[in-house]
Amino acid sequence: MKNSIQNLFAVSVLAGAMMMNLGAAQASDVVSTDATLEATVADMPIEALSVEEEHGLIFMREEEKLARDVYLTLYDIWGLSIFENIAKSEQSHTDAIQLLIEKYQLADPVVDDSIGVFTDYHFVETYEALVAKGSESLEGALQVGNMIEELDIKDIAESVAVVEGNDDIVAVYSELMKGSRNHLRSFWDVLTKKGFTYEPQFISQEEFDAIINSPMETTNLK
Repeated sequence: MKNSIQNLFAVSVLAGAMMMNLGAAQASDVVSTDATLEATVADMPIEALSVEEEHGLIFMREEEKLARDVYLTLYDIWGLSIFENIAKSEQSHTDAIQLLIEKYQLADPVVDDSIGVFTDYHFVETYEALVAKGSESLEGALQVGNMIEELDIKDIAESVAVVEGNDDIVAVYSELMKGSRNHLRSFWDVLTKKGFTYEPQFISQEEFDAIINSPMETTNLK
């Protein structure tokens, strides 16, 4: 998964010329971690964690924070509500991972919740690169939204793949995945309504098309 972050940093720097305009913002799953999911996580038994599972939780905690931080920063720059709305949802995503970190008594990498501050330096690099790209134009800002959601989808799938028997972790990842697909649909909807195109960077064209051509999903992460 760290390689994906490094790849995103490289793509962010090299793809600065990609442009698009942003129109009316799209609403998405927002607000905070749902009490139903909290109860689900609390009620499920504590299982042994593999090293891969631990690393996955730590990584996803900061990756969801990365998405939140970038969207909040782009909202401050452009004042477009799609970034504010989805940033709220990303807050619920990183909070959901925090539930698992606390349940399994792992060291939380988010020791400073300030925007742009991360324990893993690759996230610092990626945050700076994405904000730089998103600051260039409204077009670039929306491209960043698509890139982040693609990366989330890829990395959540990789995290789920290493989970063995931990139903609480699978339940949280499942909600994150649905939320990320909804976010991608929202960004894509704005993009296409303005007559622009976007080529997937981190998932296959087939998977990308399947997501954007399917309806919004119901999720417990509001």
